[in-house]
Amino acid sequence: MMATGTSRPNAPDSNVATGARVVLVTGASGYVGGRLVRTLDGRGERVRCLARRPQDLAARLPPGVDVVGGDVLDASSLEAALAGVDTAFYLVHGMGSRRDFQEEDRRGAMNFGSAARAAGVRRIVYLGGLGTATDLSPHLASRQEVGRILHESGVTTIELRASIIIGSGSLSYEMIRALVERLPVLVTPRWVGQLTQPIAIEDVIEYLAASLDAPVVGSEIVEIGGPDQVSYLDLMREHAAQRGLRRLIIPVPVLTAWLSSLWLGLVTPVYARVGRKLIDSLRNETVVTSRRAREVFPAIEPRGMRDALERARANEDREFAETRWSDARSSLGSSAQPWGGAHSGSRRSGIRSRRDPARHAVARRAQADRRQQAVAV
Repeated sequence: MMATGTSRPNAPDSNVATGARVVLVTGASGYVGGRLVRTLDGRGERVRCLARRPQDLAARLPPGVDVVGGDVLDASSLEAALAGVDTAFYLVHGMGSRRDFQEEDRRGAMNFGSAARAAGVRRIVYLGGLGTATDLSPHLASRQEVGRILHESGVTTIELRASIIIGSGSLSYEMIRALVERLPVLVTPRWVGQLTQPIAIEDVIEYLAASLDAPVVGSEIVEIGGPDQVSYLDLMREHAAQRGLRRLIIPVPVLTAWLSSLWLGLVTPVYARVGRKLIDSLRNETVVTSRRAREVFPAIEPRGMRDALERARANEDREFAETRWSDARSSLGSSAQPWGGAHSGSRRSGIRSRRDPARHAVARRAQADRRQQAVAV
């Protein structure tokens, strides 16, 4: 039965009266979480979201989705959010934090796992990161540590590990798109040759939603990815080909990850903190090494890299993608100072030139919209 009613911040409904299971989504303000909420709601699940600013999130959600105030870093705020929950999706990370994101990730996972166990949650579904190297980047190491903590919580946990996600509004896609479309000559560092196994956002959402009833007995790590193992250079070349762009690519092996992140910040609209941490992770190979996804989710056929890029490009041509990576509060930090661009609500477009009247008109309209939204709140 479809959920009905209106979003009600700080007022979790019990599933006792209706008999419908309650599904909690953390990170619902983010790129993946926002799309998952709409998919679960569309399938008739009774969805509840955990948010630090419930009033802000409630306005962006479908009618009938409950929003509860809380923060995984505040253990005392989790009891109400998890009351009566059957399955909880853990889609939180602190990569955009100005503080020690690894410590915050660790503390948040411990708080959430403990609270979920106390509330009698049947299953936790967590989206982590691929990577088997012993020298994982701090970002990937933290994502996998969070998975271990949730596994050890005593609640059955399905940990889906993915590489870069391709979709309109995703951080990885926007990076590739900005680099290829802004630079006729690409000076590329070593990491562009590293193998990855990209997955379309539509397939990520399908795997997450299917995890609700996946036939697993205990906790599992399931590696997910599209059918293609490619390099970041392959992705850039494919995007250029689809756009009909000719690009000269010059490899520079001595360009370090740190220098790459500074260079990236000058030519793309990504934020400095997130961009540097992401670039550091690109040195690790992130490919699927197990066939377990095929066994657990036999009905899911992930789309290939070309199809994923084509769909992302088609959807990005709309005024805004359905959700964007920068929607997440964790991507903004407590006092975000991005490299450039214009705001529209919590979103940012890569508008930089001070000499382009048309672009400045867009920026002025975005600023006016933001002021109106602030007054409305």
